[in-house]
Amino acid sequence: MLTVHSSRSNPPLGGASCLRTMRSRYIAFLPGLCVLLMSLGAVAQKAGTPCARCPRNAHCVNATACLCDPGFAELSGKTIFNNSLGVCTDIDECGPPFYLSCGSLAECHNVEGSHYCECTSGYELFSGGTGFRSEKENTCQAIPFSSWTPPPGVNSQSLSHFFDKVQQLSLNFTPASANTTIQDLLQEVDELLETPGDLETLPRSQQHCVAGHLLAGLEDVLRGLSKPLPDGLLTFDYSAGTELFLEVQARGVRDVTLGKSYAKMQLNWDVAQESGDLGPSVVGLVSTPGVGRLLAGAPLVLEPETQAALHEAHKGWLQDGAPVLLSDVTSVFLSDKATQSLNVQATFTFSHRSVATSGPRQVFCAFWERGQKGCGHWATTGCRTVDLGDTSTTCRCSHLSSFAVLLAPYDVQEEDPVLAVVTYVGLGLSLLCLLLAALTFLLCRAIQNTSTSLHLQLSLCLFLAHLLFLTAIDRTEPRALCALVAGALHYLYLAAFAWMLLEGLHLCLAARNLTVANYARVNRCVGKLMFPVGYGGPAVIVAISAACHPHLYGTPARCWLHTHKGFIWTFLGPVCTIFSINLVLFLVTFWIVRKKLSSLNSDLSTLQKTRMLTFKATAQLCILGCTWCLGTLQVGPAARVMAYLFTIINSLQGVLIFLVYCLLSQQVREQYRKWFKKIRKSRAGSDMYTISSKAGSDTSRPSTASMDQHLKPQ
Repeated sequence: MLTVHSSRSNPPLGGASCLRTMRSRYIAFLPGLCVLLMSLGAVAQKAGTPCARCPRNAHCVNATACLCDPGFAELSGKTIFNNSLGVCTDIDECGPPFYLSCGSLAECHNVEGSHYCECTSGYELFSGGTGFRSEKENTCQAIPFSSWTPPPGVNSQSLSHFFDKVQQLSLNFTPASANTTIQDLLQEVDELLETPGDLETLPRSQQHCVAGHLLAGLEDVLRGLSKPLPDGLLTFDYSAGTELFLEVQARGVRDVTLGKSYAKMQLNWDVAQESGDLGPSVVGLVSTPGVGRLLAGAPLVLEPETQAALHEAHKGWLQDGAPVLLSDVTSVFLSDKATQSLNVQATFTFSHRSVATSGPRQVFCAFWERGQKGCGHWATTGCRTVDLGDTSTTCRCSHLSSFAVLLAPYDVQEEDPVLAVVTYVGLGLSLLCLLLAALTFLLCRAIQNTSTSLHLQLSLCLFLAHLLFLTAIDRTEPRALCALVAGALHYLYLAAFAWMLLEGLHLCLAARNLTVANYARVNRCVGKLMFPVGYGGPAVIVAISAACHPHLYGTPARCWLHTHKGFIWTFLGPVCTIFSINLVLFLVTFWIVRKKLSSLNSDLSTLQKTRMLTFKATAQLCILGCTWCLGTLQVGPAARVMAYLFTIINSLQGVLIFLVYCLLSQQVREQYRKWFKKIRKSRAGSDMYTISSKAGSDTSRPSTASMDQHLKPQ
């Protein structure tokens, strides 16, 4: 057997394992070696091969290609270009199509090849830096002292010295020193108000401007200084009485209460949060008693509606002089500057000196309304008094500002006693005449027609209105009964004017159609309109008015219509319309009648006709209500004269109705004669019966005596 043997001998087991380990290490090192060789090759190629010629603001990629530097772009829009004529232009990151956002209160600035963000004027970074790159780095906040400068046009060494110190505080301010800066600032304000120096020598108007400027500037500065403060409640007190209460918290919906016994504020915390601001919110209340010196004599401007309500409530309100500050001036500020119209009203409670002083006074919750150049005045718009005590007042306001409680003196224009006597005597006489006229129109059958029906309804409405006016106009309690009286007077006077309108219409139509046939047609036409217009129209007006504003019936002074929101025009509007129409109708009637009279027989005395026509025309003007226009002429120097004319003529309206429609009517006079004759006859008959009765009793007495004599026992 042939046997073949190999010359390679098998290695031992330990040698095989070592070989495998060396092979794996070589394989792992191979990729790194390849990368190194490639890099060395590229370096060698770059060193040995020239780079492409690239334009400015570009660098080469290889021997034939170029790429624009960061912040630049090739004009044709290509990313890599291999033409040495390419142009790399600056990319405007602040403009289209990029529009890099720097965030709120910041502006984007483009530079060649780059950009930066910067806070807008009046704002700075929380860190104190000058620029940043993107919205994520934005911490812009208001520079507290940027807008607080001396008021223009005021020359005062004390004020200049104060603002020099404010300027020094602004230079030393850092967010970390906010607490200390607030203390130093309030100390300076306290010292200025405690010793105002030459500020007290300025004219009153300039003092008011300085005070308004200080209040507004202090709010803005404290708002900015408070933002870096840590969360919590802080209180600052000073010797002259200046106090500051601050609360810094995150968003919430609870109520916050700030202040002490002299001034407290309650506000919903959600109102303090500035829209879009996710940081902490600030609510501050600063009380500055010393500023009251500079605001002495500042005017109080009331809106027309408030003035009208006070005039009604106090029977002749007339503001007398400047108001007096009862409380300290208290300013309120929030993180959110948009506090002109709050969703939830703020409640303020002020403690003040007693209001129990002599003379008529009115207490107001007022705020300082700034005008041009920081000047202004006290106003009450948006604020109302909730509770008034002898030494404290609670107010609610729909906006925030600088507030105080004011005591405004006023004069009461006392009613003219002579005018009051004329009113009561005239209305009393009118009531008697209207009653007699109504009885005449009801009982005198000879004169009953459409015209008489109009006179009767007018007399009844005026009688009831005058009677209610005399007996209940001043009975303001209870409130519900007063409102009912006001509504009844509203309806009765409107109904009286509606019947006056029908009187004027009927008079005009009757003058135009003097024939019997046409006159009958006029009676039928007016008869259909009588009651729907006379009573239905006023009922609709009063119903709508009462449904819309029932609380405006009855005022604190009398049971009549309120002037608030122009409610009085629910009466004056229809009245002015009616007497304007009646005036036109009367002039037309007067012209027609005058032409008719001039064409009559000349046997009658022209002078007598003219006198009678003039008298009846004048009386008819009053009966138709046209003299009510005198009420609108009670202004200026002639106001007193017009008041007397208006009162006398209109209070005697019932007398004129009785005189014109009854005493000057021949048919009525004939009826009166018949009634008087019947009364005389009845009286004469009763007298004869009385005499005969007496005679009969006298003749029967002897027989009775004799009978008694006979019946008398002997």
